[in-house]
Amino acid sequence: MSDYYLAQDQKKCIGCLSCEVHCKTYHELPPGPRLTKIVAVGPKLVGNVPRMSFVFMPCFHCEEPWCVPVCPTGAMRKRAKDGIVYVESSLCIGCKRCIHACPWGAPQWNPVTRRVVKCDYCMERVDKGLKPACVTKCVTHCLQFGRTCEPEAGRRERYARKVAIEVLDPSPAG
Repeated sequence: MSDYYLAQDQKKCIGCLSCEVHCKTYHELPPGPRLTKIVAVGPKLVGNVPRMSFVFMPCFHCEEPWCVPVCPTGAMRKRAKDGIVYVESSLCIGCKRCIHACPWGAPQWNPVTRRVVKCDYCMERVDKGLKPACVTKCVTHCLQFGRTCEPEAGRRERYARKVAIEVLDPSPAG
């Protein structure tokens, strides 16, 4: 697992695909490859009301990524300093082994360059202390990015805010 996490608050996501659009724009990708994906679930009835939910699917930057060992040229790599899995494009020969190896579909084929591309958390942005493009352009702010040691603190803060609101306004919502 990488030292970073990229998480989604599904309750806030409206499925607008701005994360996908800005990812593709930042990486100058043609139609086809999607380094992040919003997967629509539903509609399903919840209390007789049709509801949709949207699941954000980036690369998971696995602890032991299946895509790395199958690459015959070493183009698919995992950074030692933080665990980010990325493609060294200049070494990719387009064999697509990594695409077939990944159970999550993270590596994607770029038909223009005839090489594999994948989510790398916009690592050049991360190296500068910035967040990935998908996170910075999320219109509902449902995407969070940070160090893996931070999610627990974030959950605690959200819970504390919820409890504080309930204490300040104990009337039932409705």
